[in-house]
Amino acid sequence: MIKWVRRFIWTAVLILALTALAACGTDNNAADNGVVQSANTGADAAVSSMPADAVSSTPAEAATRTVAGEFGDVEIPVNPQRIAGIYVEDYLKALGITPVVQWYHPSWGKQDYLNLDVPEFDVSGSIEALLEKDPDLIILDGGADAAKVEQYSKIAPTYRLPERVLQDSRQMLTAIADALGVPEKAEVALAEYDQKVADGKAKLQQALGQEKVAVIRLNVADKTFALFGVKNRYTGVIYDQFGLTPIPMAAEMTDYQAIISEEVIPELEADHIIVFPDHGGWDTAENQEAIQVLDGPLWKNLPAVKKGNIYKMERSHWQSGAITANSMKLDDLLEAMVK
Repeated sequence: MIKWVRRFIWTAVLILALTALAACGTDNNAADNGVVQSANTGADAAVSSMPADAVSSTPAEAATRTVAGEFGDVEIPVNPQRIAGIYVEDYLKALGITPVVQWYHPSWGKQDYLNLDVPEFDVSGSIEALLEKDPDLIILDGGADAAKVEQYSKIAPTYRLPERVLQDSRQMLTAIADALGVPEKAEVALAEYDQKVADGKAKLQQALGQEKVAVIRLNVADKTFALFGVKNRYTGVIYDQFGLTPIPMAAEMTDYQAIISEEVIPELEADHIIVFPDHGGWDTAENQEAIQVLDGPLWKNLPAVKKGNIYKMERSHWQSGAITANSMKLDDLLEAMVK
């Protein structure tokens, strides 16, 4: 009797196993033929009634990835289409990406050198102005603290670059490309940039040797000057990457800049002086009075001026430390200093 019961149980188990195998084979065949069976027929009917492009695009558009920003992890779209890069438009352009807006400040202007044909976003005004531009991702540099990032995050997912990359334009480009999932674009851009810098550095060193260079900004409103040190985010690149020799005062500075009077300039003992206004161009009406300082007797007696080694540069890209701007600075120096 016991043997019969055991035989009955094993027979039942065997039948169940064969049935399961048959069902699996049926499901596999259905999947191979592009048909997926579902118990939720109502949901299947709803999906099948949607347009084909809506079914295929929705998962991709909704997908997100996690990146580590300065103030913690951020969920951002895998494939953002409308990016607002406040103060980092230069890097987006270097990656072949056109931002939805370009930052603008009434007192500082904008980065004209980028030649972007996009609406301006007044960074001194309300952040809510970004709403109508409908960004799906916002990228910020070091100018935004945690409170500001939280405000921007109400508009769209917001990635604030880590503090550790802000002093190096190469690291900033890499960080932005990594966040956007296009590291290969940064690699190509940096390879081209590095080759250009290597060639340019050799030419500058051959032309100038150890002659000392100063970078000065003319502050139009009060007619003072800002001497930029070697750690300045805008112009430090001409020393640490392009190989130019700073004047001693600039080399010793721990701050980004030092405000100096006109009378201090002869004490700098610069063989070459790079100068640009803090706002507007050399030919703008509001700058004319301040620019007259450069035609005064003190300036005319400077050795650098007498040798023709004063270079009036355009403000826009000289007051940016981004990768495209740095490349343009190198172009300026090669044109001005290499004969």
